Amino acid sequence: MRVLAAMSGGVDSAVAAARAVAAGHDVVGVHLALSAKPGTLRTGSRGCCTVEDAHDARRAADILGIPFYVWDFAERFTEDVIEDFVAEYAAGRTPNPCLKCNERIKFEALLDKALALGFDAVCTGHYARLEDGVLRRSADAAKDQSYVLASLTPEQLRHAMFPVGDSTKDAIRAEAAERGLAVADKPDSYDICFIPDGDTKAFLESRIGAKPGRLVDAETGAVLGAHTGVHGFTVGQRHGLGIDRPAADGRPRYVLSLEPVDGTVKVGPAERLGVGEIIADRVIWPNGKPLAGVVECVAQVRAHGGTSPATAEVRDGALVVRPSAALRGVAPGQAVVLYREDAGGDVVLGSATIRSTVAAAT
Repeated sequence: MRVLAAMSGGVDSAVAAARAVAAGHDVVGVHLALSAKPGTLRTGSRGCCTVEDAHDARRAADILGIPFYVWDFAERFTEDVIEDFVAEYAAGRTPNPCLKCNERIKFEALLDKALALGFDAVCTGHYARLEDGVLRRSADAAKDQSYVLASLTPEQLRHAMFPVGDSTKDAIRAEAAERGLAVADKPDSYDICFIPDGDTKAFLESRIGAKPGRLVDAETGAVLGAHTGVHGFTVGQRHGLGIDRPAADGRPRYVLSLEPVDGTVKVGPAERLGVGEIIADRVIWPNGKPLAGVVECVAQVRAHGGTSPATAEVRDGALVVRPSAALRGVAPGQAVVLYREDAGGDVVLGSATIRSTVAAAT
C-alpha cells in the first residue's frame, strides 16, 4: 500500500512510520505545519507542532529513508480547532481540541488530500488498535487514545493505520533507540499546543474579552463573588474560583453549571456534581453499527479516566447514557464514548457530544 505517515516529530509517530516501512508499504512522511507563527507554540515537553518538531520529524524520515514533506494546514487548523475551541468556551461548553484535531485535521483534511494524491492510508502514532475495521483500546491502557479517535467514521477508519497500538510506551521507546531514532528519549507533549504559556483563561479572554458575571451558591442563591467570564470555568472545577469566603460547612465548592447568557456560574458541594443521565447529540458509530435498543456498555467522558458501567440507547435522535455509578465533572461539550462491555470494555461502540446532563439521585 501507499501510506502517508503523519510525523509529528515525536517518538510514537516516528516508530509508527518505521513499522509501516518494515511491513513493506510505500511510505511517505509528512509533517503538518499547524501554526502561521510556529515560534509561538511551546517547545520541549510542554507542547507540539513547533519548528523543533518539524526538524525532528525530518531527521527521523532521513533515517528511515523515506521522502518527507511539510504541509501547511495552519489556516484549516485555526478555523476548525482554535476558533471552535474559543466558540465552545464562550458558549459555556468544554471542548476537547485534540479530538477535534484528529477529526477535522488528521482524518479529514489530511486524509482527503492523501486519498486525492493516490495514497491508500494515513498512518499515525496514536495508541489505539484497529482490527478488521473495529476500533479498540490500545495495549497500553495508560496511553490509550481511542477516546479521541472515537469520532472517526467507518470510512475514515478504513484508511487509517495505528501501528503502535499493540505496544507499550516503554517498548516504543526501546524500539526507537534500536532503530537509531534521535527522538527515542524525547519527552511527551502535554497541554494545548496552541496556547504558548499554558494559561487557557488568559488565552480565551484575549479573544472573547471580559464578560463579567456572578458566582452564585446553587443551594442558597447567595452571590459569592464576581468573575470576568464563564469561559474561565468548567464544570467540576474546584480551584481558582475567586471566592473570598469558605462555605458555611467548611467544605470546598465546585463549579456545577455555567449560564453564558447572564454570566452566572453556580457552585456547590462535590455531591451535587454526580450525573445520573447524559444526553448527547452528533452521534457517530465508528464501526457503522448503531445501538439496537438499550445496551449495556462502559461510558467514558474524559480522555483519561471518567469511566463507568452504563446503559445506553438512542432516543429521538439523541444518545442517552445512564452511568451505573454517578460520574462527576461531566461538562457539556465533552465527548461521551461508549465501549462494549462484553469485550473487556475495549471495543468502541460510539461517540457523541454531551448536550446536557441530569443530576444523580441523592
